[in-house]
Amino acid sequence: MGLQSCASKLYPFSILKPLTSSPQISKFLIPYHFRRRSFPLHARARAYASAAPQLATKTSDVTSPDDVKEVKVSQWKAAIDYKWMRENKEAVAANIKNRKSQANLDLVLQLYDSLLNAQKEVERLRAERNAVANKMKGKLEPAERQKLIEEGKNLKEGLVSLEEDLLKLTDEIQQEAQCVPNMTHPDVPLGGEDCSTVRKVVGQPREFSFPVKDHVQLGKDLDLFDFDAAAEVSGSKFYYLKNEAVMLEMGLVNWAVSEVMKRGFMPLTTPEIVRSSVVEKCGFLPRGTNTQVYSIEGSDQCLIGTAEIPVGGIHMDSILSEVSLPLKYAAFSHCFRTEAGAAGAATRGLYRVHQFSKVEMFILCRPEESDSFHQQLIQIEEELFSSLGLHFKTMDMSTEDLGAPAYRKFDIEAWMPGLGRYGEISSASNCTDYQSRRLGIRYRPESSTPSKKGPTQFVHTLNATACAVPRMIICLLENYQQEDGSVIIPEPLRPFVGNLEIIGPKYK
Repeated sequence: MGLQSCASKLYPFSILKPLTSSPQISKFLIPYHFRRRSFPLHARARAYASAAPQLATKTSDVTSPDDVKEVKVSQWKAAIDYKWMRENKEAVAANIKNRKSQANLDLVLQLYDSLLNAQKEVERLRAERNAVANKMKGKLEPAERQKLIEEGKNLKEGLVSLEEDLLKLTDEIQQEAQCVPNMTHPDVPLGGEDCSTVRKVVGQPREFSFPVKDHVQLGKDLDLFDFDAAAEVSGSKFYYLKNEAVMLEMGLVNWAVSEVMKRGFMPLTTPEIVRSSVVEKCGFLPRGTNTQVYSIEGSDQCLIGTAEIPVGGIHMDSILSEVSLPLKYAAFSHCFRTEAGAAGAATRGLYRVHQFSKVEMFILCRPEESDSFHQQLIQIEEELFSSLGLHFKTMDMSTEDLGAPAYRKFDIEAWMPGLGRYGEISSASNCTDYQSRRLGIRYRPESSTPSKKGPTQFVHTLNATACAVPRMIICLLENYQQEDGSVIIPEPLRPFVGNLEIIGPKYK
């Protein structure tokens, strides 16, 4: 619904560590400065928003302010450590291959070398210009002064042109490097989806003494859905929920939110339209080929495919205090997906639709805690689905099935007897610092010396599905159907659906 591992414990987007070893390059690639900003969503979470970096001529240079030509910067930049990428080229290349990524590592490293050379030339010209400026401070003959003025002017023109080229080169390398996927947990199975391994099996498939119906037939018999009218109104893969199905949707949402709140998650509702740049920063391609994202024509906005995106954006360009971590959110939203290329019996009915409701868990934490929280998230999912009496298996998904941000991903596939197969109902991903380096979300570790502030670090982000409503409805209808055509409501859900115990056939 990462970049760690290898023999030397390569941290997930260790590729993206700040370039502290090269202050000149760092100045161009991650030139953050911050102002104070607070968020009402969490009393302890205070942050600092970054201002847009400006590359301009130094005031110490020969030219006057009127001569300074403003250089346009790109909209946003990920804090990518190209030096680390070059030093760990073999590991990164193997990871790209294992994940069947289209990223071009050779081009990234080639552009990095060009970037370094351009930066050295910029620094050389700046040094020459400053030397000319210092000479002009003394007493000079008019002819000599004029010669220095001409020399300074030529240096200025060359420098402005080179800085523009440098910014274009920076943008180009950003575009290429942002396609490089996160590194992968060493225990993730290699290969395609068929290579994913079973981590845990819960329950047994229910045995029926009568021919089972799928949810489409059950919904028709019980007057719960209308796919035909929705197709006329909106197109294929849309639906109307009716009668008890509406109660089921609202009940499932309230049940899921209630359950995760007991586990320390703060409830949220989110915007369902976000800027394209935020979608990109979360690791998705809103305007790529075969995208799952609906883009709004004539704007820089998209419909969200998951609440993970707007929740990740809450603390964008922020520095959080360490005591505020972890931040745990449970976000309800509608989700919109193009489902490009989806077809066939496996997508029938509610299984694969363009719009659906979902409750998503999202955590921001310290790097050393993310593996532990990943285990907690999958445990919460297993507890939720076990409480509803579902039979399911938890999968450790293989390298080729991981999205670019995921360091590791666990999926839960529940048995759907009417469809005669297992279907994914949730996933839980550890994205380490892949998203936070794009979103600019850092935290400041507490210092043992109060007067000294230590360097900031990027948080780790994780996401997991608490309840994707349509697929949960499939599971409930198909697993709890009775011979007379009715469907029993699992006991934990009843308080959330007006104490309804059974959905029965409707007769005129």
